[in-house]
Amino acid sequence: VQLQASGGGLVQTGGSLRLSCAASGRTFSNYLIDWFRQAPGKDREFVGRIGWNTGTTYYADSVKGRFIISRDNANNTVYLQMNSLKPEDTAVYICAAGYITWSSDVSYDYWGQGTQVTVSS
Repeated sequence: VQLQASGGGLVQTGGSLRLSCAASGRTFSNYLIDWFRQAPGKDREFVGRIGWNTGTTYYADSVKGRFIISRDNANNTVYLQMNSLKPEDTAVYICAAGYITWSSDVSYDYWGQGTQVTVSS
């Protein structure tokens, strides 16, 4: 199974980008699909989540109201629509598929390779 993240690029402050996370080899059924980002010299940061079965979403405070996560069942793809982008959103964006364990942690089975987003000021 591979996760392929794509859609990154260079955008000006206030602009928008849509990232995609596509799965090959199996469906996302029963998984949580999380987006993370990692900027140079910083720790990986949770961005948001969508439950594939329910479509329920959850966002980090830093992106709430600006980013939207959605899914396309037919194409087995999750999207991260990023609006009102800021320079501090510059990072490599990574998707991962996981599930909640008995201890309420999230265990990730699959990780994508990441896609670079650069927001110029």
